[in-house]
Amino acid sequence: MKNLLVTGGCGFIGSNFIRFLFEESDFKGRVINVDKLTYAGNPESLADVAERAGARYAFVHGDICDSVAMARVFDEYGVDAICHFAAESHVDRSIVKPDDFIETNIHGTYVLLQLARERMDRIKLFHHVSTDEVFGSLGETGFFTEETAYQPNSPYSASKAASDHLVRAYHHTYGLPVTISNCSNNYGPYQFPEKLIPLIILNAIEGKPLPVYGDGLNVRDWLFVRDHNTAVWEIMQRGRRGQTYNIGGRNEMKNIEVVGMICDLVEELAPPLPGGKKRRELITFVKDRPGHDRRYAIDCAKLEKELGWKPAESFATGLRKTVQWHLENATWISRVRSGEYQRWIEAHYGK
Repeated sequence: MKNLLVTGGCGFIGSNFIRFLFEESDFKGRVINVDKLTYAGNPESLADVAERAGARYAFVHGDICDSVAMARVFDEYGVDAICHFAAESHVDRSIVKPDDFIETNIHGTYVLLQLARERMDRIKLFHHVSTDEVFGSLGETGFFTEETAYQPNSPYSASKAASDHLVRAYHHTYGLPVTISNCSNNYGPYQFPEKLIPLIILNAIEGKPLPVYGDGLNVRDWLFVRDHNTAVWEIMQRGRRGQTYNIGGRNEMKNIEVVGMICDLVEELAPPLPGGKKRRELITFVKDRPGHDRRYAIDCAKLEKELGWKPAESFATGLRKTVQWHLENATWISRVRSGEYQRWIEAHYGK
């Protein structure tokens, strides 16, 4: 892999993946980062990496749905591998406005697959990053495996399920070399603050209400973003082509437990609230999300057995690192929350 196209590389997981490639992996080639720079894409997340990488890093402001522009990227940079992160990913937003999810997650994936298929003489791999939400909701027991039937319950998860099927079809129909990964809930540095963990961390630091959907007993399997990216890289290098691999952290937690742990860490690491108020007193139960899946849990035994991957972080250690990062990166957070970074993007790239 000499010229690796990373789509959505300015988003949360994508930017952490590019950072991992340059700072910790054995990758020696060039990364071409294509990002549309929607509300959750922030090139500032990679400013230091881009400076150090020099000619080994290229950023292209572009839309994966634009087949002409993407063909130009494939050919100008001699793309020979793709790691496809780009997606609309927030369930609540998909419920309100599913259009963007259908366009980006399904049509955008099709555009990339078709361009890769037309250049199969040089394409070594198309890796597609997906989610465990395609499997639907679990009961109190059991785990999602690679053989679990798809049963998506939101427009977001349905759009990701469709893109998974397209990737698999391009392998079986045309022989395109592909791998797919379905991951559990990610958390860590550079996550846009609409998601549960960064939202609760920031509200807890500031003494604001901590919103929890429904009864707070929905269960998620939490995966530290660096662990996710080490797994993706292992799959890209050594995974069997045409195969799907589940990536999980083996950290099942009820949402209310996650919020409580964050409260305790913020109490320990941040200044106390005025008047001796405790963060746990800020927990506020709000109306549940429509169609809210009750439990997700990943069985990642296939990945562990075939490729020897294990998550390095427990939920306790990963969450502590995440809270500490938020306390140490107030400038980045302030710019994201104020929209200042988006105004910078518009000044440099247009609306």
